Amino acid sequence: MKLLKVICLLNLICIPAFSFSQWNLSGTVLDEKKLPIPFANVYIKNNTDLRTQTDENGKFSLQLFDGEYFVIVNATGYQERETYVVISNKGAVKDIQLFPIKIKELEDIEIAVKRGNPGREIMLEVVKKRDKINPWAYPHSTNVYIKATESIDRKEKESDSKNDRQDADPFEEEKRKLAKLAGNMNFAEIQVTRNYSPPNKVKEIRNAYELRGDDKTLYYTTTVKSNFNFFENLLYLEDLHSTPVMSPISTPGILSYRYRLEAQYEENGRKIHKIKILPRMSSTSTLTGYIYVVDSVWLVQKLDLTMEKGNLFMYDYFSIHQEFDLPGDSMCVLKEQVLDYGVKYKNQTSTCKTVAQFSNYNFQPNFPPKFFSNELAVTTQEAYERDSAFWKDQRAVSLTPEEQRFIIVRDSIHDALNRKEYLDSIDKVFNKVTFLKVVWFGVEHRNRPKKVQWSINSLAAIARPLYPAGPRVAPGFNYFKKWEDQRTLDINTEISYGFLNHDIKGNINGNYLYNPFKQARLRMGFDHDFDAIVSYDAITQIYKRSNFIEATSLNIGQTQEYINGLYVDIDFEFTERRSINGYKKLGFLDSVIPNDDFKPFQGYQALLGEITVTYTPGQKYMREPHRKVVLGSKWPSVYAYYQRGIPKLFGSDVDHEYGLIGIYQNFQLGTFGTSSYHVKSGKFLSSKNLKDADFKYQRRSDPIWFSNPLYSFQDQDSSLPSRDYYIEAHFIHHDNGSIMNKIPFMKKTGIGLVFGCGAMYVAEYNWKHYEVLAGIERNFKFSKRRLRIGLYGVFSDGNHITPRWTGKISFAVLDDRNMKFNF
Repeated sequence: MKLLKVICLLNLICIPAFSFSQWNLSGTVLDEKKLPIPFANVYIKNNTDLRTQTDENGKFSLQLFDGEYFVIVNATGYQERETYVVISNKGAVKDIQLFPIKIKELEDIEIAVKRGNPGREIMLEVVKKRDKINPWAYPHSTNVYIKATESIDRKEKESDSKNDRQDADPFEEEKRKLAKLAGNMNFAEIQVTRNYSPPNKVKEIRNAYELRGDDKTLYYTTTVKSNFNFFENLLYLEDLHSTPVMSPISTPGILSYRYRLEAQYEENGRKIHKIKILPRMSSTSTLTGYIYVVDSVWLVQKLDLTMEKGNLFMYDYFSIHQEFDLPGDSMCVLKEQVLDYGVKYKNQTSTCKTVAQFSNYNFQPNFPPKFFSNELAVTTQEAYERDSAFWKDQRAVSLTPEEQRFIIVRDSIHDALNRKEYLDSIDKVFNKVTFLKVVWFGVEHRNRPKKVQWSINSLAAIARPLYPAGPRVAPGFNYFKKWEDQRTLDINTEISYGFLNHDIKGNINGNYLYNPFKQARLRMGFDHDFDAIVSYDAITQIYKRSNFIEATSLNIGQTQEYINGLYVDIDFEFTERRSINGYKKLGFLDSVIPNDDFKPFQGYQALLGEITVTYTPGQKYMREPHRKVVLGSKWPSVYAYYQRGIPKLFGSDVDHEYGLIGIYQNFQLGTFGTSSYHVKSGKFLSSKNLKDADFKYQRRSDPIWFSNPLYSFQDQDSSLPSRDYYIEAHFIHHDNGSIMNKIPFMKKTGIGLVFGCGAMYVAEYNWKHYEVLAGIERNFKFSKRRLRIGLYGVFSDGNHITPRWTGKISFAVLDDRNMKFNF
């Protein structure tokens, strides 16, 4: 019954519509092709308080009492539908299909549009044929050549420009320009075979890949992450844009954009209409530009569209140019796509262009069974080893003179830099011991032929002035080796000496990555050092002396992905824990930073076994020659953790069992932003001999700092060690400008709203805690990264505290690999 109360409490906080005595009405809203319709409105007739919206997969859920209901469903560009539902002592599942508003009805809709606007009339004709002319409505395969270029303009120092004299040596000047060109351009060429089956199955075979420079800023170097298909209602560009983009060539788009006929002209005996696209609301429609339509047959000849800056993750601007072949006047087959984009930092400006040529279409492919899977792309080792003769034959777009010079210069520099004599000279400099290396940077040594590198800590790095039992010095050594097949071995060791207690401590840890594709690692380590009882406590608590003990530990562990999406981590540790109550300490800071004393206890030994299993269904990935690039999944990740304190074996004094289960997910709610949740529950299954260091604690909150709201609370002031079960839930939503952008002039500020909630119940203390948060966030350029700064207000309440408010601040950096922040 207690667990049931907790579940009710959590749902009252995070899903207000839920009640214990209600039943669940769920289902999927589908379009005429039985594809899901995201963010459709679902509500009960004559009771608009009972309403919801479908998620990105078209699914909805409502909590209803027993009775008869008329459910109303509507979505932009679709006919509203009413359906009858009976709820009687059980939940119900109801899928509802909507049909597009008929073109005649769209013509009758007045949205400040006069009959003298032929641009809209022309686009209505295109939308009528959209399903037939959409090439992605048919299975096909095609060859794709991609050329991506980044040109970098760096600000030169004034002293450099003053030294540029008219009488400078022309040969030296040419060398300088070539060296500058080599450092100011990045260039990639890719040749792939793209296989596609509707609605969204894709498999890319990379036949060739050549990168000169860095591809960090280059976009669309693979066809599996983003597909610019403007014949769909929404474009999901998750690595480019924070919200889905509404297409102007769609039924909902007719209601979201304004269309203006700008010009008409003849080309190859055909009349072409140039239609200007303007968004009605910048909060949901982010494209501007032109669509060129062939008269009478109403096919799209080409389009030039630009995304507004607001919701782009990395770039300051981004434009798309597409040209289509029109075989038999029956389909718009993409033949060329040009992306222009760029970003400006304090001292440099990057101007980028990606050109993709599509050729050799086959609209009658014979894909074998199970050809399409979660493996979206395959790159073989041969793809990285193509020579210039291959590219000369396969290159679909001619190189510009500057690109040709760049390739020659880069290849020459690459050849020069990879000569043994040069590499030896570089290693000689790298391996040389200098004063600054000894004092500050650390001494390093590299053996390039053996792919081995080791390092020794500098004098600055070995100093440990703030430690539980006084200052220490800790010289350390690191060894790293890498093999051709991407296996790695990393060994770290450290020995420390305490001046106050004249004690010696240290550790040695090894990590061997023996199967890079499955991320299979073997870990071993020995450690004799101070250890924290609660290593993740609030900053106001973690430094206190009572939180520290001495531990001598031997551990071994292994991690591996066994099947796609299933990760298993196993760890065993034997440790002897002792009190450091007899250690001397420095207390001169206690008057400034409050502290306490070391905690006395009888020393003991503990043998611990742990296993963590994590599974993400439908995990998409790309296969590289020796590694796997995970792309994510639309499904949540579930995990389970089990720890066993093994008694008696090797003299172990502990005897307990602990279990934890959890689920987490990040997903997009159409154009309304992104949401994340994390729910977990844990309990000691047995606790015959449970020590303080093995208790599970609830993390106390930090003052001012807004910690990750998916793993912590913002106003929790107690750690609550307990044997009984606990359950906690977290939810946060970023609107990505969908609300703020509707306020005049606010889109230019780049400010977004964030809100969320959390709840926790700890059975042993009958402790109920819940909080609601809201705030504003804005992204800033920080060096060459994106920094997000947030200001938040948090309201918290519970049965052991009085209602209260607090303010918090956070800083988060965008992860360049997955284009996501930490929450």
